[in-house]
Amino acid sequence: MANHKSAIKRHRQSVGRRDRNRVRKSAVRTAIKKAVAAASSGKQEEALALAKTAESMIAKAAKRGLFHKSTVSRKVSRLTKLANKSEKKA
Repeated sequence: MANHKSAIKRHRQSVGRRDRNRVRKSAVRTAIKKAVAAASSGKQEEALALAKTAESMIAKAAKRGLFHKSTVSRKVSRLTKLANKSEKKA
């Protein structure tokens, strides 16, 4: 554990940030899973709507620095591709 007053404060801040980031990342993962589940079950309208919501959450998380720009691009691309594929299939 830190001994200096400033180091104690930095630790407190990092713990708070970690907790917030974990909640946001978890919410993004859940949104992606819901969109993928809807796409794989053939519910095209629901899949497209959930993919759009997930894409928005991913973009917001990237803006806050949770994901790298390339990671965001990859996740959005794969999600959109999957949602569009379910649209053609159904």
